[in-house]
Amino acid sequence: MRIKRMSSTVESEADLARMRKDETHYKEVLELLSARKLSITDGAKRISYNNIPFGANTKFSGREDVLDAIGKPLEPETTAPSLKSIALFGMGGVGKTQIAIQYAYLNLEKFDVVLWIAADNAIAIGQSCRTIADGLGLLGSDEEIKDAAAAIYKIKNWLATTKSTYLIIFDNADDLTALKTAWPSTIRGSVLLTTRDFTVATSLVAKHVLVDALGDEDGSKMLLKALELDHPSPDDEQHAFAISKTFGGLPLALTQIGGFIKQRKMSLKEFLPLYERYSAKIDTRKMPGSDYEHTLSTVWNVSFEKLTENSTLLLNLLSFFDPDGISEDILLQGSQNIDDEFSFLSDEMDVGDASEDLLRAALVNRASDLAILSIHRLVQSAVQKRLSESESIKYFDAVVHMLCWGFPDHSSTDIGHQIAAWTRCEKCLPHVNHLVQLAKYQGKNPGDRQKYADLLLRCSWYLYESEMYVVARGMVEQAISTFEDKTSLEYASAIDLGGLIDLDLAQPDKALEPFTRALEIRKASLGPEDPFIAYSLNNVALAYTEMGELDLAFTAHQEAIRLRLKANSNRIGNSYSNMSSLILRMGRPDEAEEMLARCPSLKDFTDETFLSTGNPRFSGDMVLLSRIRLAQGRSTDALKLASKALAFRRKLLGNRLKTCDSQYDVASMLLAEGHVSSATQLLEEVVGISETFVEGEGQRARALYKLTKVYADRGKQAESIACREKALTLRTALRPELKDAPFEEAEFSKLCLWMLW
Repeated sequence: MRIKRMSSTVESEADLARMRKDETHYKEVLELLSARKLSITDGAKRISYNNIPFGANTKFSGREDVLDAIGKPLEPETTAPSLKSIALFGMGGVGKTQIAIQYAYLNLEKFDVVLWIAADNAIAIGQSCRTIADGLGLLGSDEEIKDAAAAIYKIKNWLATTKSTYLIIFDNADDLTALKTAWPSTIRGSVLLTTRDFTVATSLVAKHVLVDALGDEDGSKMLLKALELDHPSPDDEQHAFAISKTFGGLPLALTQIGGFIKQRKMSLKEFLPLYERYSAKIDTRKMPGSDYEHTLSTVWNVSFEKLTENSTLLLNLLSFFDPDGISEDILLQGSQNIDDEFSFLSDEMDVGDASEDLLRAALVNRASDLAILSIHRLVQSAVQKRLSESESIKYFDAVVHMLCWGFPDHSSTDIGHQIAAWTRCEKCLPHVNHLVQLAKYQGKNPGDRQKYADLLLRCSWYLYESEMYVVARGMVEQAISTFEDKTSLEYASAIDLGGLIDLDLAQPDKALEPFTRALEIRKASLGPEDPFIAYSLNNVALAYTEMGELDLAFTAHQEAIRLRLKANSNRIGNSYSNMSSLILRMGRPDEAEEMLARCPSLKDFTDETFLSTGNPRFSGDMVLLSRIRLAQGRSTDALKLASKALAFRRKLLGNRLKTCDSQYDVASMLLAEGHVSSATQLLEEVVGISETFVEGEGQRARALYKLTKVYADRGKQAESIACREKALTLRTALRPELKDAPFEEAEFSKLCLWMLW
């Protein structure tokens, strides 16, 4: 293996040396490959880093058996034939996360790097990985958009090359599909995960450890430590033991009780009589076979009764947010123009007072340096069970109102790409996703369905722009089903977006129907001459282009251009670019160049002005011009432009579909010019990148097809056969009708779009 790597490195250096002899020709390619090489070799440095989001728990008690079970097997010095990995498995509230935190801090000096990944779902994993990649210095300049897939890919590369000893903690890992995208591909290192899902606990990890409630004695010690009773009296020990026994040694319940006793300045002796009186009085519905949830719910109900009005309102609201990472910015900024009942949220002091009450009662946690609140999932569940249906609707609607602050409105105006708002969108995204889960699986409903659907639509546009297509599809489908007025512009925008997602995922036939329906709704609402109609016509034309219905596409593009010229629209350049792409597909590159040159933003353009621009929005047009130059036989110019476009796309969009598409173009051009080693590395990277997001299968299949040929030509038959099998398996899964199609590039290109804008 080491000899193979050395051979590959020698070939790569020889390839680069040949290109450096003609630096004018290969300037952009050399810059691209140098940046790539730098990012890969960075992992060789030994560094120290951790992103544990919680401080050490000074009140942690017990669990020596679990810590012993995971301690030695995960230590860096322990040798193992594969990745050292253990799952902490158990029901919610038994303290799995606290054990992971304790293990991390106890062993901080043994590991150079400790990476904490919130692993609830793909969104949470992506956000954690962006933070980690940024902290490890893997994301380049400040201007680089920190895409989740790019972050995951760079972290996995770093893990494969680093000399640092590392521990990765996947917390709340209940989504196996999402977990697989971030799972290390190396055999060295240590992984600890916490999960309630037995399938997860037994799938990727080498072993799992069952975490149960504490014994009565250990539970008693934990409660006394929570109350900071270092030298308890015999009476205190007796009462603590009785409380632990009553609550079955449940750590979450005991932590809550400790907070309640301290807040109320009670004695241990006073707590159980109060609890028993209250427990008999309230009506807490028990889930079948769930005495555990009933016990916890009753404990929390005691605490809830003692809260101030504002802290109660805040707690009820927080039960509708994603439990981790609730930015106070959302509360402060999103509460503008909200109902008077929640107006206190727009005052930083009032929010601080309300959250302080919840902190003292141990109902929430706060990362003070980041102004971020978090709440346990079981606390959320208990809060929601107390609410009547009308109250639940009220809080659902209030959270919808606040989250709308995060996303621009695309429904009534053609506003183009909204990358400037992405930071705000990112803050709100997990919470919109959480609302979707509450609506789909827990029967929580909005009162204002139109506003909720509008929020889903706005969020879906952000997900589409950032190429998170699968999540976007699920969200836009819920928006479509939620809209009651099927003739509104918002509804048209929703079905239109569904079509755009289908289009980018290489399903133009499926996209055409919603594009056509959206066009008819807009015509009925705005009239046939409104410039917004041109936006719909453009989408219809794009679908026709990908379907090979080129004459129909030409007619639609012509009408869109007419409408935009008539309205003096600033979006006319978009129509010219799309028409240029169509004309190129018709086999007329010179006419395509003339059409592209009509774009106002490209007035008096030359290849050199294109290359010198710092505006990433030109990347799609740059890809187009590169393909025009290639069709004109100007391969040197084509390679320059394609390399620049790839660099822009990496910076703008991270490592996702469009970046894979551009990288395939560059690799193909390098192959044509005989730079096989560099092209091979780029194609292998496309395969690796596309494994970090589920939408990448078409790009991966096409790259594997190309690698099959490259490896065969280089005498690497085993690698060639492996790539061929993978490519065919992917093609059959994506397009069953192509199962018996020839093993040719044209057939694999059907899995990708002709032009990804």
